Amino acid sequence: MRFHTRKWVKPEDLNPNGTLFGGKLLSWIDEELALYTIIQFENSKVVTKYMSEINFTSSAKQGDVIEIGIDVVRFGVTSITLQCEVRNMMTRETIITIDSTVMVNLGEDGKPKAHGKTEIEFVKNRI
Repeated sequence: MRFHTRKWVKPEDLNPNGTLFGGKLLSWIDEELALYTIIQFENSKVVTKYMSEINFTSSAKQGDVIEIGIDVVRFGVTSITLQCEVRNMMTRETIITIDSTVMVNLGEDGKPKAHGKTEIEFVKNRI
């Protein structure tokens, strides 16, 4: 798993229990998966089509730093399937795992469009 982004848990990210609000975390994850997909497809028009079971196994509190990891499961014709894990860098515990999220490449007409990718590309290799 490649970990791409770190987030600092601030007061506005907390639920009434004083821990990281799950909806905030899911928003961060969805944004990170979208950014990853945009970079892979070289197209800013992507959408989240599907997200599998979400498994919260621990949490984070104010001041903790979390890290979002992504792995590619497979490339489809118009989509990419990603796996995600978020871990708490302070406690070293996994916070959440998502086994499968499908992101879809869109054309100018807003409909699924073939992306032509079959493997992960790193930006440094495109230059």
